[in-house]
Amino acid sequence: MVSDETFHKELEQIQNIIERQASNSFKIKGWTVTLVVVALLFRTKDIHLGVAFIPLIGFWYLDAYFLRQERRFRELYDWVRQNRPESDEELFNMDPSRADGDLGTVPAHMTTKSLIVFYGTITGLLTIYSAVLLCTNMGGVSG
Repeated sequence: MVSDETFHKELEQIQNIIERQASNSFKIKGWTVTLVVVALLFRTKDIHLGVAFIPLIGFWYLDAYFLRQERRFRELYDWVRQNRPESDEELFNMDPSRADGDLGTVPAHMTTKSLIVFYGTITGLLTIYSAVLLCTNMGGVSG
């Protein structure tokens, strides 16, 4: 039997990990916007617009990874909450694989509503901006 103090300490450690994952996701979103804007500012030719998509896709994947990790640790939190009072098996083991449910893959997490809204908006705006620039340059060349 595990003491209440030990039980709460273990849950607190898992909660701290969950908070770090959410913080990482927030930071990734900030870096995404920053690097996409920097890529657009330092482009020398319109063909370089594609460079702005590189950090966008990379950070989208990384954000999905952190979202998946956060969900894994939420499941571990629930597992500990439900099973710890009866057993001290794997006490303070922070490996979330023992509680992994059907979470799906990182690419599957890229299509969650929250990530689609954020990264989809940026992708859409980049695409529109690229199309406008290309049309403007084509019009300028033929006119």
